[in-house]
Amino acid sequence: MLTIHTKLISAMITQSLKDHPIETCGIIAGLAGSNLPLRLIPMRNVAQSENFFMFDPQQQLQVWKEMSARHEEPVVIYHSHTGSEAYPSRSDVELAAEPQAHYVIIPTCSPHKEEIRSFRIVDQMVIEERVQIVRQYQPELEFQMMVA
Repeated sequence: MLTIHTKLISAMITQSLKDHPIETCGIIAGLAGSNLPLRLIPMRNVAQSENFFMFDPQQQLQVWKEMSARHEEPVVIYHSHTGSEAYPSRSDVELAAEPQAHYVIIPTCSPHKEEIRSFRIVDQMVIEERVQIVRQYQPELEFQMMVA
């Protein structure tokens, strides 16, 4: 299950709608081993495509180095689907390289507000997971969020 702060959900949706019809993408970092998403990092989609995303390799290298220095890891890897349902495409599955991460998809193709969906993708197997959106993390986790 993915437990995520409502502010992070809002930020992902806002970015997705702003970038539409191009797929948006980014990560949410958290302390290594914590499984708690804390710090949203929008990424550039160098593919500039309506049905595919690819992180800018130079930006990705810089972000991963920064996360390592901060003892963080990518807890959430997110992107939008602008013309299809919020389910991992074949290329999403083939390119999923972070088995510990939650893969979140934000649909922007429908005029009706749809829920984001989260998946675990390990060895090209896709498992949908529940998403719990919270207004506040537990007190000790909220403190971690403020100092991250």
